[in-house]
Amino acid sequence: MDHSWICTCCGKSHDILPMAYGPGPPDSWFAISEAERDMRSLLTDDVCVIYDAEYYIRGCVEIPVIGSPQHFEWGVWVSVSRDSLIYMLDRWTAEIPADEPPRFGWLTTWIKGYPEPHDIRCHVVLRSGPVRPLIQLEPTDYPLAVEQQQGMTLDRVKDIAADMLHPPSR
Repeated sequence: MDHSWICTCCGKSHDILPMAYGPGPPDSWFAISEAERDMRSLLTDDVCVIYDAEYYIRGCVEIPVIGSPQHFEWGVWVSVSRDSLIYMLDRWTAEIPADEPPRFGWLTTWIKGYPEPHDIRCHVVLRSGPVRPLIQLEPTDYPLAVEQQQGMTLDRVKDIAADMLHPPSR
């Protein structure tokens, strides 16, 4: 978003306010030794399969920004069943009808600043063309689900950007 803002961490002015962030691979992928990853897993930008027993799809949690026509987006990984993964991959670039039912999944991405996602149910909504699925979290008191339902302020987006630009040193 072309929006000048001042970072609360470094005090510098920025001309662009990032409106989307994406994750690295699912945490389960890191649990596999590097020597076994090629044999035991498949990882692409959109799909992860581990030991032919765990199936993940990458999608987008869209959050309305209060007072703005734009939305904020978190890229996330969702655990799905094998059948759901096959179903979604068969339709990945297809035209999706408006009445296409969503697929069930579990949020697995931990996003800095939110609690770990334990038992967060979601719906994976396929979208037409080569667009990642929309992830709709079931309404709960989990902060990300609350933001998806109620929206976030532009100041919250700026705070996220400041945190993402200045991760804690290790």
